[in-house]
Amino acid sequence: HPHNPGFDLPSSLLHLRHIQVIEDDKAKTTEPFTTGVRGQAPPLVTTNFQVQDQGNASPRFIRCTAYNMPCTADMAKQSQVPLAAVIKPLATLPPDEAPPLVVDHGESGPIRCNRCKAYMCPYMQFIEGGRRFQCGFCSCVTEVPPHYFQHLDHTGKRVDCYDRPELSLGSYEFLATVDYCKNNKLPPPPAFIFLIDVSYNAVKSGMVNIVCQELKTLLDCLPRENPEVESAVRVGFVTYNKVLHFYNVKSSLAQPQMMVVSDVSDMFVPLLDGFLVNVNESRQVIESLLDQIPEMFADTRETETVFGPVIQAGLEALKAADCAGKLFVFHTSLPIAEAPGKLKNREDKKLIGTDKEKSLFQPQVGFYSSLAKECVAQGCCVDLFLFPNQYVDVATLAVVPVSTGGSVYKYTYFQVSKSHSRFLNDLRRDVQKLVGFDAVMRVRTSTGIRATDFFGSFYMSNTTDVELAGLDCDKAITVEFKHDDKLSEETGALMQCAVLYTSCSGQRRLRVHNMAVNCCSQLADLYRNCETDTIINYFSKYAFRGVLSNPTKAVRETLVNQCAQILACYRKNCASPSSAGQLILPECMKLLPVYLNCVLKSDVLLPGADVSLDDRAYLRQLISCMDVAESHVFFYPRLLPVMKLESGSLPVAVRDSEERLSKGGVYLLETGLHLFLWVGASVQQELLLNIFGTPSFSQIDSNVTSLPVLDNPISQALRELIYSFRAQRSRYMKLMVVKQEDRAELIFRHFLVEDKSASGGASYVDFLCHMHKEIRQLLS
Repeated sequence: HPHNPGFDLPSSLLHLRHIQVIEDDKAKTTEPFTTGVRGQAPPLVTTNFQVQDQGNASPRFIRCTAYNMPCTADMAKQSQVPLAAVIKPLATLPPDEAPPLVVDHGESGPIRCNRCKAYMCPYMQFIEGGRRFQCGFCSCVTEVPPHYFQHLDHTGKRVDCYDRPELSLGSYEFLATVDYCKNNKLPPPPAFIFLIDVSYNAVKSGMVNIVCQELKTLLDCLPRENPEVESAVRVGFVTYNKVLHFYNVKSSLAQPQMMVVSDVSDMFVPLLDGFLVNVNESRQVIESLLDQIPEMFADTRETETVFGPVIQAGLEALKAADCAGKLFVFHTSLPIAEAPGKLKNREDKKLIGTDKEKSLFQPQVGFYSSLAKECVAQGCCVDLFLFPNQYVDVATLAVVPVSTGGSVYKYTYFQVSKSHSRFLNDLRRDVQKLVGFDAVMRVRTSTGIRATDFFGSFYMSNTTDVELAGLDCDKAITVEFKHDDKLSEETGALMQCAVLYTSCSGQRRLRVHNMAVNCCSQLADLYRNCETDTIINYFSKYAFRGVLSNPTKAVRETLVNQCAQILACYRKNCASPSSAGQLILPECMKLLPVYLNCVLKSDVLLPGADVSLDDRAYLRQLISCMDVAESHVFFYPRLLPVMKLESGSLPVAVRDSEERLSKGGVYLLETGLHLFLWVGASVQQELLLNIFGTPSFSQIDSNVTSLPVLDNPISQALRELIYSFRAQRSRYMKLMVVKQEDRAELIFRHFLVEDKSASGGASYVDFLCHMHKEIRQLLS
């Protein structure tokens, strides 16, 4: 490397390393991944594969940083490899994989270990002819209830083993009994409450109108477990600015009735009967209301809004109905009106990069944290749709959504003409997606390790229970494990994640995921069975939480140091001797430096000049509940040449670097949140005609957000590709067409993560040199 004499970076390391690793994994994955083998790492998240559950949870539910854990705490400390699992309990499975089977044990409920309360699973050992079982987690022996008794075969397995999901599969659900319910009574079905800001900005941008129009069709799409049965979810409606308006939409009314609460300092619900209703019964009254709301507020001059009382109103309504549910809040501005939870503008660019920067990520007032706690107790989950034109203090407004297992969506400078498709797609998916309410998740482990830390969108009132007012199919929870004793190579280590929740139809259920990993006394075995994508998911969450209490510079240094230690430990203990000038990386961690550099350059840890505080707070909470596939593409976007696109085939990606872009090419870049189509200045006429229907580069309209439907193979294949990318992500990605040398190219370049960034982030080559220096220092 020219800047660094005496340092040997093999060219192979810089060429195609990233793409090669991904392509090699795709090539070697030809069979379905069967989960029966303990400690086997699954294919990468970038590989398309089918899963067969044979006793461990599918990687779609659980991915681990290491599938071969060190036997001792000393060994774990020496290697610095984080021991963690990314768990997505309600993940959506592809159509060709069966959802977890439901087991009903009747009145007596699920069978559990007497001591540690682990649920029946494939790791329980039946003894004494099947009359007792020994727990795989704590070794305690428990009697088998008479109704559950079954004889054992000559290998010691129960003869009904393969007929019972809980004895043969990694994931399954139990129907829970009344003992698992609040106050020992079965819960009523949940309710959805829509709370719409009707202040001047909300009306003027067209948000109020489009929300009301869309809800009319969306009310037919409320979640249900059985497509044949109508949804049991009830609905209610509130509008607000400085005061709140509740609507009575009882089916017997000719017209909806409005009731105003103007004293927002002491929130109450002015009506009980007629607020939460069945959609089909009250359809006419609801439609009439949704038609009237935009007209009622069309000429409003009210610019001030409240926010705290809005959530309080929804919470009080769920309390009065004694049910769990979800609030959909559509909000536009900083809540400066006199009310609980009132905020002031504290956006201060001067603090960025100083020791006080961390205060900007912390909530401004304590009010929302205590409100969140009340929401969790009621099973009240909050989803927040933001339409800001200026600073709204996302760090504070997001506290309740994040603590209740909800989501935040943000549409800056929202205009119906430009941004409606992204918002409407997000709203549709959000209303329809599978969600469980009033959820509690506990992770049990076998003796020797325990779960010590958790990252995600939830609340914890003690050190073991993750409480989620709502848990949906997109949310992942990252769990870190630490040793509290030795582990044995013979038995390996076990974890069981159990989530108790109320389904959309009001059923109380327990979803159980089990995972067994190997244990090793040799460092080389640990380094052979790690998964870099999961390690990066853990590191990003750890770092993004770190900015709440440390300067970003310190957080970046900690990350670099820990990764240098991981690689130095490998070099010292596992690599064959070689010249000190060579950078040697473990096979499964080849990509650790390139991905780590992407995390270090992210807007949260190293913002560009034009990145707002709100955007950083928004990204910080978004990453906190991402699964491994989402964090992978977020930090290292996919860049695909689409010049020779064929229907049904995925082109091989190229590295995220400007030098990979050819002037005669067209490239699709995907980040999981954005989609860009980059068009080179000298693309052939024929290709432009095929994609845009225009023969010249100058005639391409870069304001379009969808491609014209043209009757040729390339147009069709490209639109199919965009459609399939969108289908894989939990947020709708708006398409941006970027012409070479255009102003929009600055935004696009920001995602070419191997290049030096405008905000001062290192190029991949420079970062490798820096990393190498750090490793050598640790070894000297």
